[in-house]
Amino acid sequence: MAARTRAADMIGTSLQGLRIVLVEPSHPGNIGAAARAMKVMGLRHLVLINPRFFPDPEATALASGAEDILDTARVCADLDTALQGCHKVYGTSARDRRIQWPSSNAREAAGEILADLGNGDCALLFGRERTGLTNAELDRCQVLVHIPTAEEYHSLNLGQAVQVLAYELHIAARTTPPQPAAPPEEQPAPVEDMEGFYGHLQHVLRRSGFLQDLRATRMMRRLRRLFDRARPSRNEVNILRGILTEIERWAAKVDRKDQDSL
Repeated sequence: MAARTRAADMIGTSLQGLRIVLVEPSHPGNIGAAARAMKVMGLRHLVLINPRFFPDPEATALASGAEDILDTARVCADLDTALQGCHKVYGTSARDRRIQWPSSNAREAAGEILADLGNGDCALLFGRERTGLTNAELDRCQVLVHIPTAEEYHSLNLGQAVQVLAYELHIAARTTPPQPAAPPEEQPAPVEDMEGFYGHLQHVLRRSGFLQDLRATRMMRRLRRLFDRARPSRNEVNILRGILTEIERWAAKVDRKDQDSL
């Protein structure tokens, strides 16, 4: 019993920094089922973005012993708030993307998430029951996760999808030794720092004339992919933003000189 308790504690510690994020769930029963799936596999942190009904008796009934997960669930108004402090975001999706995006099946992703948790909090996003995650929400994910299914039928209930991923994470935590964290100065920047950088970059590229409306969305996706591969630290993001700021100052000086010469 003692050994079993120690193993459960180790699994809980390995998965402590993972947020399970449900985006705009419409059925309270799915929230309860997700909470139950999480608790039985050692996951604790549930985040809900604009749930249609919560708290709700149906969620409590379907949680069936995992009411504590519901009691401590965070309810957020938007994705930015839900992801704040995370350095990597995984998003579940069954859809193909026109731009090649890193993708993993559930088992592969579980191992990757365990390794990433060594450097801080991560998030695993699940989309709406009927429509999943939007393209804009998928753009916020560094890796897309899919659950292999039979060819003739691909549909999984939201609670079932959470259960499959929670199981794979539990097994990975049981079989994977804890990963050493990178030194603080080398740890990847949190997503809010990256989003600030992407907004700054897009502004400067538009001002320079490089980024045109017709190709802006696709180009920014490609640039996100480039920097996702680089995984810059917070200090490196600050350096990049400093470069952008100096470019803006230089451009403003050029504009003033041009106006004075008229």
